[in-house]
Amino acid sequence: MSIIAKNLSKTFDGGKTYALKNVNLTIQQGELIAIIGLSGAGKSTFLRAINGTNPAGTGDLQVLGVNVPQLKTSQLVGLRKQIGFIFQQFNLVKNLTVLQNVLVGRIAYAPLWRSLTGIYSQEDKSIAKKALDSVGLEGRYYDKARNLSGGQQQRVAIARALVQEPKIILADEPMASLDPKLSEVVIEMLENINRERNITVIVNIHVLSLAKKYAKRMIAFRKGEVVFDGPPSELTDEKVEAIYHVDKKAMDEL
Repeated sequence: MSIIAKNLSKTFDGGKTYALKNVNLTIQQGELIAIIGLSGAGKSTFLRAINGTNPAGTGDLQVLGVNVPQLKTSQLVGLRKQIGFIFQQFNLVKNLTVLQNVLVGRIAYAPLWRSLTGIYSQEDKSIAKKALDSVGLEGRYYDKARNLSGGQQQRVAIARALVQEPKIILADEPMASLDPKLSEVVIEMLENINRERNITVIVNIHVLSLAKKYAKRMIAFRKGEVVFDGPPSELTDEKVEAIYHVDKKAMDEL
């Protein structure tokens, strides 16, 4: 199993509002899952609970065989080494080269002195270049990140996640800053990574049509609760209306 959540809950506003409410999910290694729902439904909170950056308040959460809420800081570092995270706004250092940005993903494998000095081994550099080649950025190693298009920057972010050699990749609205054509390129790239490397990929996505096209399983959150979990073929118009509280005409825009 990659992830097992049991009665996972998290509140804010002094316990008045649920970010997650009694979430029960089992995610197998190698699954490609699209998480859908309105903004504030709990999608990002769930991803950040998985890698321990925003721990849930109550319940159990096992990730790669360890109970995340019980981990000490040093143990969380070991877990996060196995979990790549792709952000909506890329989170690149724009004044660094493409290669330097990707090498950040190798920090967990480097001795402390290398991490502090930014000096990486030839092996690390070779791994980073291969990752960049795999996302279509061969020959762009020494370009400044700021000179790349939004789609290219997101490819750099994907390569940075890949060099961690992760068992899980979490992607939080990775297409939100991209146009529809580039959005499909990114989700197709994640689908290829999932299929070819057997990496569990969980992607929060706002474009329903892409989620239904590429994901094998879809999970919908509403007000912190899981309100749908199944294959795209079972996500009927009526269920979409209940998730998003929109009518059929508005669904065409999702």
